[in-house]
Amino acid sequence: MAEKEKDYLAEAHAKYIRISPSKVRLVLDLIRGKNVNEAITILKFNSKRKAASIVEKLLNSAVANAENKFPNIEVDKLYIKKIYANEAPRLKRFKAGPMGRVKPIIRRFSHISIFLDEK
Repeated sequence: MAEKEKDYLAEAHAKYIRISPSKVRLVLDLIRGKNVNEAITILKFNSKRKAASIVEKLLNSAVANAENKFPNIEVDKLYIKKIYANEAPRLKRFKAGPMGRVKPIIRRFSHISIFLDEK
């Protein structure tokens, strides 16, 4: 089998993050396609603090992966080629409801992936 050539320089993944994917996607839409330095600035001053801090950590990890993989790379030329959040397995619990009924509690988790490339 022929191995598919990667179309990005570095990647980072965060799995089983305890935040809903729909909340994370609001933050990801702000930084998709942006320069790495610009994206970090956007994340620092974002009002969605929890999602922004998780994505900022992941972005810093991807930049560090790029620097380790290619030591002579310029960080200023890196941009976010692809970034997405998928749904992870849900945590399902039940809570007692009125008159002997059961109310479900569904905790959503996310898998976040980021891919960097050089302009």
